[in-house]
Amino acid sequence: MVRLAHYPHNEAMMKVADSLGILVWSEIPVYWTIDFANAEVLNKAKQQLQEMIQRDRNRASIVIWSVGNETPVNESRTNFMRELVFRARALDNTRLVSAALEVHNVNGTQTIDDPLGQYTDIVSVNEYLGWYGGLPNNCRNAKWAVKYDKPLFFSETGAEALGGFHADSLTRWSEEYQEWYYREQIEMMKRMPDNYVGISPWILNDFRSPKRNNPLYQEGWNNKGLFDQKGNKKKAFYVLKRYYDEVEKGRKSQ
Repeated sequence: MVRLAHYPHNEAMMKVADSLGILVWSEIPVYWTIDFANAEVLNKAKQQLQEMIQRDRNRASIVIWSVGNETPVNESRTNFMRELVFRARALDNTRLVSAALEVHNVNGTQTIDDPLGQYTDIVSVNEYLGWYGGLPNNCRNAKWAVKYDKPLFFSETGAEALGGFHADSLTRWSEEYQEWYYREQIEMMKRMPDNYVGISPWILNDFRSPKRNNPLYQEGWNNKGLFDQKGNKKKAFYVLKRYYDEVEKGRKSQ
């Protein structure tokens, strides 16, 4: 499974996914803060959604249409996003519809109560405990609460590591820190509520990103990949491989 964020990719990607049997989450570029109260902006989003679905709805690989990513909660935003969910279902009622929802810390509990969750088919959130705050071992005491009785999916999680940079596990940007991050994440995932269904690591490959300007560790690259800029596997790759192998072994034994 792959999440193709945060915009529809070239149709060649879907053709490859079809041929390899890879399931696809496909998403329109509605993210962060836009003018949610503007009817013209909503119409543009609906047009992009229609173009994405009409192009790819006959692709066997598509399983999720996503209407957005990390949009801040307020009434106009929820109304805007709800309209997109309804529009997606009107265009194709055979696939799941989702979005990367907001999660809030409520008295020490990671709480998923984004009102958009009542309209989506699955509850998906982006989560970076131990990267954008604290350390990876913060996951050990993390508690989760989900308002909605729906499948829970982590649409993003990850930490940056410069490929080939090695240090102790407390050194940010090292492969060892990223490796530790995923070890703690996996142990937390094993303690998630029963409706937890999986994760989409952010991200498979390092990629160019002009907003990533750390002069030592980024230089225009987002280095959250499990593969580095030259295609080499980082240490975190093997942590996730073992996890997926365990999941597959457990599934076959059932």
